Amino acid sequence: MGHAVLAEGLRKSFAKKPALDGIDLAVPAGTVCGLLGPNGAGKTTAVRILSTLLKLDGGRAEVAGFDVVRDAVQVRHRVGLNGQQSTVDDVLTGRENLVMWGRLYHLSRKVAEQRADELLAQFGLTDAADKRAKAYSGGMRRRLDLASSFIMAPQVMFLDEPTTGLDPRNRGEVWREVKRLVAAGTTVLLTTQYLDEADQLADQIVVLDTGKVVADGPPDQLKSKLGGDRIEVVVRDADDLPTTARLLGPAAEVDPDNYRVSVAVDDRVAALTRVTRALADAGVEAEDIALRRPTLDEVFLALTGHRAA
Repeated sequence: MGHAVLAEGLRKSFAKKPALDGIDLAVPAGTVCGLLGPNGAGKTTAVRILSTLLKLDGGRAEVAGFDVVRDAVQVRHRVGLNGQQSTVDDVLTGRENLVMWGRLYHLSRKVAEQRADELLAQFGLTDAADKRAKAYSGGMRRRLDLASSFIMAPQVMFLDEPTTGLDPRNRGEVWREVKRLVAAGTTVLLTTQYLDEADQLADQIVVLDTGKVVADGPPDQLKSKLGGDRIEVVVRDADDLPTTARLLGPAAEVDPDNYRVSVAVDDRVAALTRVTRALADAGVEAEDIALRRPTLDEVFLALTGHRAA
């Protein structure tokens, strides 16, 4: 299948302080790579280098098969970018903004107008299509800015914190549009602070911390490194915590404040059945019994020492 994005030993410093300290990155074509990390980890710096907006200090990188330094013009013809800074023109209406971007991409006026109407509907902006963008709320401006990024389906799309400031419904619309792009063959490199977003969209997750890659793999693989599945039991009576912990085994962890006992398991459904029967036989009344996997938030915490911002 080949790699749409490939970086080897990527380095960049600002005022002699490393922002990227030799990162490697390999993103297969037609997939979504979630680039995660705390503020200052190097995510935006990596995106700016890969999209040819910033020159690297060391290493090499290819996007869509072209070197980002030697073949920068070829790279720019094949990528799309939605950064954290808005590209909305306040003087134009929402529709005029999108038509303008379509024309800049060399679409005919008719096709540009048709695509603008499609995107206005998809991003919930039809009712405001003929209002000047300066009258838009912050959330509406963000949606219009994102819509302009989806005018075309480039080979590689860079989305830098695309849903910051959006409500859940509009975040969901962005997710659907990303999935449509990928289904059409576009490769997406996504930076985000929303770990549920990465879990929803990413085939591969790369975690950066202090300019270095600290983890790389599919979401389920990263979660499994924290111990795989866990059974959690919430009891009604705190006096039942010791009995519940004994039934779950010597590795059980007790959270007395929340009346919760949990333990890692390998056999999923069989373990859940076994624990449920054991609790019933012991006369322990459970408020809740659940089987769950570690979350990406827990993976992020384990890898970086703190939760995502």
